[in-house]
Amino acid sequence: MNLWVFIKIYNIGNGGSWCRGSSTLAKKYILEFDKSKSSGNSIDAIRLNGFNFKQSFNQTIRKDIKDFYKNQNCVMLGINGNSENTKIEIDHKDGRKDNLRISDIKMQKLEDFQPLCKAANDVKRQICKKCKETNIRWNAKNIKGNPYAFYQGDENYTQELGCVGCYQYDPVAYRKESVKKIAKEAADFITKKLYLQD
Repeated sequence: MNLWVFIKIYNIGNGGSWCRGSSTLAKKYILEFDKSKSSGNSIDAIRLNGFNFKQSFNQTIRKDIKDFYKNQNCVMLGINGNSENTKIEIDHKDGRKDNLRISDIKMQKLEDFQPLCKAANDVKRQICKKCKETNIRWNAKNIKGNPYAFYQGDENYTQELGCVGCYQYDPVAYRKESVKKIAKEAADFITKKLYLQD
């Protein structure tokens, strides 16, 4: 039964959180979207095209991990406020959300997550989505003053490194590794200046 269900009456536009890939509906059924009726990116109709037998990623985060991070400041913007955009959300560092260990709440570790304010988390979500589509990682030099593009690896996403090395994955690790690299480069420069080889 592959009937299109026209959903204009719900006026969901390009939202549709109830039918996103992580929704209960999408975990049970293969969803197809029709966006051809109206302008822009609005969803006009949805069709259930059979059962979804793929193992889906469980985004649930264990309570003790949420409790640990909920009162911390955003690791990108340094804030923890009460307005919608400044409230802390507990972020899966790996934006691809395809690691089944992290999907299992019993196997989750504190270091799999970080506190981000909603504004930073929304931006990161879009950056990670683009990386997943292109396998090109986000360059940290997009932020003025950042000295390196990546703290490990390069722009090419690999299974070996995964997201490790990307600023979005762990801005704290990025800053720590950048300090170490700068210190080493400075020491090497000074050594060469002081002890010139004949």
